[in-house]
Formats: sequence, C-alpha cells, structure tokens
Amino acid sequence: MGRSSVRNSAGDAIDTWKAAAQIEEGPLLRSLAKGGRLGVSLSDWAVWSVVEHSAKQIGTEHFGAHDLCRTCAKLCRKAGGELEQIRLLLGHSSIQTTERYIGSEPEIAVAVNDSIAL
Repeated sequence: MGRSSVRNSAGDAIDTWKAAAQIEEGPLLRSLAKGGRLGVSLSDWAVWSVVEHSAKQIGTEHFGAHDLCRTCAKLCRKAGGELEQIRLLLGHSSIQTTERYIGSEPEIAVAVNDSIAL
C-alpha cells in the first residue's frame, strides 16, 4: 500500500468519524460529559491518560505525552522544518534548547552555503 493510499484511507476514516460525531469544526478529540454532552476539547490530564494507556497496550511502559512532542519535532525537522519554526511550535525560548531537544546536529555533507548561486 503506497503512502498516498494510506493518507487517503486515514483521511476517509477521520471524515467518517467527524460525520458520525457531527463535528464540523474545532478539535477532533473532545471530552464527553456524563449526560452525553460533547465538550470542546480534552484536558492535559486526559491527553496524558490516553497516551499512557495506549503505550501500555502496545507494551511500552515508559512513554508519555512529552515523547510525542519530541517525536513530532524530529519528524518536522526531518521533513525540512526550520529550527526557528520548531522552536516556536515547542514553545522554547532558546534555539539551543530546541537543538538539544531534537538532537540536531549540523549536516556536514550538505553545507548551507553549498546552494548559493554565485
């Protein structure tokens, strides 16, 4: 199965979910009150609980929401995201913190000045 077909099937599943939940805008994942009333978002605690529970189900005991942030940052960087954008995404005040956080190392084989047309 190719990447585009995986994206399409995931997109179709999300569209089906949104239609069934009657979600037209806003967050996809929301709280549900005891009376069946749909909330507008999930609390930090709820997200943490879902991540922790899901990690245990797949056999990963020491995994948390913070690991998801780190993974997101590394995937953004791998996809060509600028460190400054990733810094803002993570809420870091220093670019050095972001570099340490994602394990950023200079790409010696592809120097930034190699693409300057002179």
